[in-house]
Amino acid sequence: MMEATAGCSSSLPQPASPISPAKAVYESAVEPSIDPTAYVLTSEDGLSSLNLIIDSIHCPSCIRLIEGNLKKLPGIRSARVNLSTKRLSVLWDETVTPAKAIIHKLDELDFPPTPFNPALLTSASEKEDKALLRAMGVAGFAAANVMLLSVAVWSGADEMGPATRDLMHWVSALIALPTVAYSGQPFFRSAFAALKARSLNMDVPISLAVLLAAGMSVSETLQSAKHAYFDASVMLLFFLLIGRYLDRRMRSRAQSAAQNLLSLRAIAATVIKEDGSRISLPVEAIEPGMKVAISVGEKIPVDGKITSGKSELDTALVTGESLPQIAGTGDAVFAGTLNLSAPIEVKVTARDDQTLLSEIVRLMETAEQGRARYVQLADRAAQIYAPAVHLLSALTFAGWWILGDGGWHPALMNAVAVLIITCPCALGLAVPTVQVVASGLLLKRGILVKAADGLERLADADAVVFDKTGTLTEGKPTLTNRESVTENDLQLAASLALHSKHPLSKAVVKAFTGKLIPLTDIHEEAGQGLEGYLDNQRVRIGNRHWCGFDKAVDENETVSELWLSSGDKISVRFTFTDSLREDAVGAVALSRHYLGSAELLSGDRKATVTLAAKELGLKIWRAEANPKDKIIRLEELARENKKVLMIGDGLNDAPALATAFVSASPATASDISQTAADFVFQGNRLKPMIEAISIARKAKALIFQNFGLAILYNTVAVPLAMAGYVTPLIAALAMSGSSIVVTLNALRLRLSEKES
Repeated sequence: MMEATAGCSSSLPQPASPISPAKAVYESAVEPSIDPTAYVLTSEDGLSSLNLIIDSIHCPSCIRLIEGNLKKLPGIRSARVNLSTKRLSVLWDETVTPAKAIIHKLDELDFPPTPFNPALLTSASEKEDKALLRAMGVAGFAAANVMLLSVAVWSGADEMGPATRDLMHWVSALIALPTVAYSGQPFFRSAFAALKARSLNMDVPISLAVLLAAGMSVSETLQSAKHAYFDASVMLLFFLLIGRYLDRRMRSRAQSAAQNLLSLRAIAATVIKEDGSRISLPVEAIEPGMKVAISVGEKIPVDGKITSGKSELDTALVTGESLPQIAGTGDAVFAGTLNLSAPIEVKVTARDDQTLLSEIVRLMETAEQGRARYVQLADRAAQIYAPAVHLLSALTFAGWWILGDGGWHPALMNAVAVLIITCPCALGLAVPTVQVVASGLLLKRGILVKAADGLERLADADAVVFDKTGTLTEGKPTLTNRESVTENDLQLAASLALHSKHPLSKAVVKAFTGKLIPLTDIHEEAGQGLEGYLDNQRVRIGNRHWCGFDKAVDENETVSELWLSSGDKISVRFTFTDSLREDAVGAVALSRHYLGSAELLSGDRKATVTLAAKELGLKIWRAEANPKDKIIRLEELARENKKVLMIGDGLNDAPALATAFVSASPATASDISQTAADFVFQGNRLKPMIEAISIARKAKALIFQNFGLAILYNTVAVPLAMAGYVTPLIAALAMSGSSIVVTLNALRLRLSEKES
């Protein structure tokens, strides 16, 4: 036993399991502000995702600070912040970095998070607005009282004795210093977090300016000087808070389309239990298979199918159509739509986070959180800005102190003015405000922006290529020879076609309204059709050769067909047409107006495409084009320096959509086509997608206007401040005003669209 013990004690030590740096940091730290474990989602590829609200974000510098520090953690694949929704989305490998380490890092940066919840988002935003109002009220009250004392000192500067003047200054200090400590917190906290992370943001120079003004006043009071600047410090803070509050209010007008969509969600749903009783549950607790009751005037809280009742629904969110749609038993309904005329009961088919509305929100936020080319340009400029601001301020102080004859007092006040007036807010807001306004306008037209730089590329497009079926046409073929087909043949065809999802089979089933016949041994032959048996007699529906009709297809035929064969009977022909979308002709004409060039690229037969091109007024078209042919054509146009907008919907269009300069797909398209497209448009109308080009071009023009306004402001304001013509108070007004002007300019996009 002793030998065994000795052997164990002398064995080599086992190597410790590796610990990632992030885990080591977290395990040695205090518990984070929240436990995010319950909110982490794990995907099939093993990566984890977490969505959080960070309410203390207020400028692009905050975004850079958060994203930059989170990306330094090992295992982080992406960290994106949406300035409008204040939503942080993190994708990472949780085996390397625990979720709590992410929260711990945010706490360290002084950006405490809360779990993502639209209700909490609204509540947190209102809470910050109230905090700003309180700070502004305190600063305004203090400014008014300190100003009264300052006026007394100024008016009696020559006759007032030193003791009385010092008393006035100390009373001013008793009012001003606590005010600076309280009302300056929105700026101080943000600046401290940036400095702690060894970074700079817009609040660093602002905080430095306020503290310098207050500190200089205390220094003057201690030396029993004639003048102190407590009035300047609190007035400066008051104006800065007014500017920040107005900026928040202006940006809320241009808030994210995704955040607007979140307000469409119902908060609770009335669940019908198995015993018939009803209970109200939050939508987060609703599971597929449950049955919910929706009263007249209520928002539909879930995705599902109507099991009882018939009503009119406001489906503008889904279809883009403003007219109510009638829905009855068996019809699908979607969360966020409105029940208008009668109570209905719905069986739930998807959880709250898997509804169509949730998917639309995810698409919108993906686009908004992305970094478009213009956003990257503004970010880089703003990043250079902070060091430049401090350098200019230092040069101003040194220049006035060395070359001026007023001593260090005017030098410091001019340096403070430079610190404030050169805030990069206007530059940082130049692009995001326009993007969210434009995305919101497109959403009202039923168009979802998926790509971060989609609007930029759409604005530059100068040619459009259309697919035909499902894009220019409705993609819903209808039976055209109903009168020439007997009722019995249609009944038999519909009974067999019921077992196929092919569009032509669906059209046959839709055309027959009677009772179907039960068939046996039904199976589908790929590329041929369906086969089944009725009383031991074989029945087929499919292409002409498979159904026993050997005559070749007429090349000039413009209709689609199915054939029915039953035993030894002569085969019966069913013909179909797919009608153009109601606004297809107008959309094509509009595309030529905006882009100058439009063509049709389809995989359909030559005769069908020829007819469609003639009806649409398109002179350039190509038929029987496979996916490779479409890509070749797009590459040809690209070599001609054409920037092509490709609009298609089929599985075979996905490669072309990915190849095109910019692309769009209808919501009825295949999943892979929607994934490849930069835009997804809802409803049966094509025109809004073409009208989106106008919005994109106006948005591009506004972005450049905003860049111009920001550059002009700094070109004029900075030299004036350095030359001593701008006081800190005027600088505070000018800085706040520049941000508001940029945001108001972005909102002009809404006005221009209302007028058009």
